Amino acid sequence: MLKNAWTIAIETLSWIEMHRLSEHIALAKTIKQLNETNSNAIRYAYGIVIETTRRRNLIDKFINTTIAPKKIEEFNLGIQSFLRLYVYQTRIVKNWDKYNLQEAQNIASIARSILGWKTLLPVEPYLGFLLTQKMQPIIETSNDEERLSLETFQPLWFVKYCINLLGPKEAVTFLNASNISPPVYIRINTLKNNPQEILQKLENEGVKLQKAEPLQNVYKILELKQTINTLESSKLGLFYIQDKASCFAAQATAPRPGNKIFDICAAPGAKTTYLAQLMTNQGSIISVDFSKRRMKTWRQEINYMNVTIAEPITANACISLPFTGEADIVILDPPCTSTGVFAKQPSAKWRLNQNSIENMAKIQQQMITNCAQKVVTGGYITYSTCSITIEENEMVIERFLKDHPNFQLVEIEPKLGSSGLRGLTKCRRLYPHLHECNGFFIAKLQKSF
Repeated sequence: MLKNAWTIAIETLSWIEMHRLSEHIALAKTIKQLNETNSNAIRYAYGIVIETTRRRNLIDKFINTTIAPKKIEEFNLGIQSFLRLYVYQTRIVKNWDKYNLQEAQNIASIARSILGWKTLLPVEPYLGFLLTQKMQPIIETSNDEERLSLETFQPLWFVKYCINLLGPKEAVTFLNASNISPPVYIRINTLKNNPQEILQKLENEGVKLQKAEPLQNVYKILELKQTINTLESSKLGLFYIQDKASCFAAQATAPRPGNKIFDICAAPGAKTTYLAQLMTNQGSIISVDFSKRRMKTWRQEINYMNVTIAEPITANACISLPFTGEADIVILDPPCTSTGVFAKQPSAKWRLNQNSIENMAKIQQQMITNCAQKVVTGGYITYSTCSITIEENEMVIERFLKDHPNFQLVEIEPKLGSSGLRGLTKCRRLYPHLHECNGFFIAKLQKSF
């Protein structure tokens, strides 16, 4: 099992590095490529991939200091992936202080069998040094911002950004929280059964829940006796795993039965299914997304959750919305830098820089501009991202309002999270260190004429 797991992990990290993929997609490609079916090996591999990727900057700094004047980037992707995993498993898991020589030798032996002894030969002399080199002196020789970057496992540019945005003290708390996955939340699916019966079934299956007030039918999981996806209630579509912030974004639209809604960037279906639930399957939802792959998942989720009022359209909302008519509500959750979900997608933070934020904001600006043409007078646009940057959030809204004087910000109900920045107090922000959920931004705008 261990060799299978390390094969999967090395190949998955290589896919991430080569094609800038997320951990989940890279793992899926690896499993298909290797025709791997051992679920224990897959779970183990995914775990070490996530945790190694989370600490990428610290691990690379340690490796490069130890093997100087060489750098990790000088080796092929297989070797790079192995070295990072090796440092994580032999040093970080042991909290840097202790090491198990036999374990390290076993891992090296496994690597030889996977990559070939000739391939591994150039780094063999460094494995012992990587096992014994001290980490603390490396951190202590760094300046304050770089030290914070290494200690919180965040890119240096993002550390500087957060200090400017939140102030030094709160930035540290936020950056640390961005490494810890928030609680798991589920949304009870009232399109399948009444809440009381679903909650009773979950209780019978050993699930302990806590209501996520003030949201409707949203609960935090406190305790599980088995993997959540293996529950019978999960297979029956009685609930949907969805972060509290995402549920809030959908509920903030305040949809009513009979509404006509355009759900832009809708895949994989979390918003669509919750909107349909809040509308009690009465009205209509046009769901738009650019990705054919993600829309395939959307169709599966719609059927799974018993949604009957949604229709899919595959289109690029950045170019145009290729359908006629206007909606009571247009909900836009555009592509973003995902700076609020680094805990779940650690690979994302190593693909980004300051320019990434600015480039994404241009796309978001075009999308919300296109959405403005599809709202009835008196109707609403709800804009949300899972990013905490002001360029993708408040500044997008500011520019939109300047160009569209017929729209105004309105209060969001229920009250949850913190007020928006730059004086946009009617917007809402959620942070992992304050609200036990993903980082999120929500704005609601009404068309007055």
